[in-house]
Amino acid sequence: MLQLENYLNKQIVRTLKKLGFPEVNYQIDRPKQEAHGDISVNLAMLLAKPLKQPPRKIAEQFRAAFELDTTVFEKIEIAGPGFINFFIADSALRQTVQTILSADQDYGKVSKSSPQRALVEFVSANPTGPLTVGHGRQAVLGDTIANLLEQQGYQVTREYYFNNAGRQMRVLADSVRLRYLELLGEAIEFPEDYYQGEYIKDIARQLVETHGQKLRDCEDADIFKEAAENAIFTDIKVTLSRLGIHFDIFFNELDLYESGEIERVLALLREKDLAYDKDGAVWFRATRFGLEQDRVIVKSSGEPTYRLPDIAYHKNKLERGYDAIIDLFGADHIATYPDVLAGLRALGLDADKVKVLIHQFVTLYEGAEKVKMSTRKANYITLDELIDDVGADVTRWFFLMRSMQSHLNFDLKLAKTQSDENPVYYNQYAHARICSILRNAEEQGIKIQETPDFSALTEKGEFRLIKELMLFPQILQKCAREFEPHLLTQYLSELSGVFHRFYTEHRVIGDDPVQTQARLGLCLATRTVLRNGFKVLGISAPERM
Repeated sequence: MLQLENYLNKQIVRTLKKLGFPEVNYQIDRPKQEAHGDISVNLAMLLAKPLKQPPRKIAEQFRAAFELDTTVFEKIEIAGPGFINFFIADSALRQTVQTILSADQDYGKVSKSSPQRALVEFVSANPTGPLTVGHGRQAVLGDTIANLLEQQGYQVTREYYFNNAGRQMRVLADSVRLRYLELLGEAIEFPEDYYQGEYIKDIARQLVETHGQKLRDCEDADIFKEAAENAIFTDIKVTLSRLGIHFDIFFNELDLYESGEIERVLALLREKDLAYDKDGAVWFRATRFGLEQDRVIVKSSGEPTYRLPDIAYHKNKLERGYDAIIDLFGADHIATYPDVLAGLRALGLDADKVKVLIHQFVTLYEGAEKVKMSTRKANYITLDELIDDVGADVTRWFFLMRSMQSHLNFDLKLAKTQSDENPVYYNQYAHARICSILRNAEEQGIKIQETPDFSALTEKGEFRLIKELMLFPQILQKCAREFEPHLLTQYLSELSGVFHRFYTEHRVIGDDPVQTQARLGLCLATRTVLRNGFKVLGISAPERM
C-alpha cells in the first residue's frame, strides 16, 4: 500500500498541474466499507473554496484528467460530497504476494546507503534493586522503538544511563552492611527508609560467604556499595536478556564528574550570564527559555540537582553526532525534562534533535487487588516474577498493546489464558496454523513453487487478505514516525483475524493444483508478514501450539 500511495501522490500532483489546480494538503485514507474502494482522497472538498466550484464537479474533472493505469487501479469512483475513491486492480494485488515472497524477511524493511544514526536511551534505572513491572514497560517500549527505527534504515545505539553515586547508593550500601552484621548475629535496628527487599539479604549472604567476619568492623562503605551494585546490575542484565533486550552502552553519570564535563557546563552557563548565585545556591535562568521560573542547578550544599548532570549528559549525546536522540521516561519526568532541553538551548545546542517520549504507568492486578510497587519497601512484583508467571512473549505484547500515553492495566488472568481472548495466543496461533498448513502440504508431497500462478486468486476473502498484507510497510513507517509501537500490535491482530476468516471460508489444499499453489503462496506471504512483525515486537513465531 505504501508504494501504491507514493505512486498515487505523484499522479495526483501531475493531474493537478495538468488541470491548473492549486496543490492542497489532502489526506489519503483507507475506507471502512469495501464498496467505497481501497484508497480514498478528500482532494475535491479542499479545492472547493479556492476554485469556487462544487466538490463533486471538481472530483469529476479530476477523474477525467487522471491517467488511469489499469494494472494499478481498476477504476475511480466519486462518492458522497466528492470523495475520490480508487479501487486497486486485481493484478496489482496478486503481484503483492510475489513481492512479499521475494523480499521475505526484508519485506517492510527500508535499506539506506547512508543510514542516519539514532540513540535510544531507556530503562536507565539506578542499581538499587531489581527491575519492577513499571521498569518493564519502559524496557519493552524502548527496545521496540529501537527495532522500528532499525526497520526504517537507522543505525541504532541502545543506551542505559545510571548513577552509582549519591545518597541512594549510600543508603543501599548501609542497607547491605546492616544485613551483613545481622547475619553475623548482631542485633540490628534496621531503619524504615532503608532498602527492605530480600535481595539485600542475598547480597549480604554472599559477602558472608566470601569474607566471613572480616568486614564486621569495616568502615569502607565502598565494599558494600560495589558488592550491591555488581549483584544488582548482573540481575538487571539477566532480566532484560530474558526479554531479548541488550544494550550497546552503559553510561555512568560519574564519568561526567570525573571528566570535568559538569564543571565545564556550569562555567559555560556563567559565561553566558545564564547562571547566577542566590541564597547560597546556583540558579539557571530558565525563564529566558520559556519556563515559568528559574531553576536551581547547584544546591546550597554544593551538590548539583539532577538538571546539571542531565544537561551535561545530553550535551555529550549531541556531541557524539547522532542524527536523532530518543529519551524514554516515565510519567514522573513530565515536569522535569523541559528544564534539560532549556539547558541545551542555553548552551547553543540543537535541542530539537532530542525527542522525549513519556509513558504512563502500569497497574498490575492480582485478583481484585492492585499490587503496589516500592523498591525500598519491597512490596512489589519484580519483572522477573512477571516473566515467570506469564512468559516473555506475553510480557512484551501486553506492555506494547496500549498507547504509551495510556495507563496500562495488566490483566494477569487474561495474560495466562490459552484462548482467542488472549491477543498473544490469537496472533501466534495464526502463525502456527499456517505452519501446520505448509507441513500438511509437504506431507502430501506438494512442493510450493517459487513463483505460483496467482491469477488463480479470485475470491474476495483472498483479496481482503492481500490488502491487509499490503499495509505492513506503511504501518511500520507510521509506528516509527509517531513512536507508537501499539499500532503494530493492532495491525497484526487485524491481520490474524482476516487470515483466520480466510482459512475458515476457503480450502487451501484442494483438488485444483494451480489454486492450491496460489493459496499456499498466499499463506506463506501471510506467515512472512506475521513473522516479520513479531520480530519487531520481539516475540517468538511458534510453528506449533
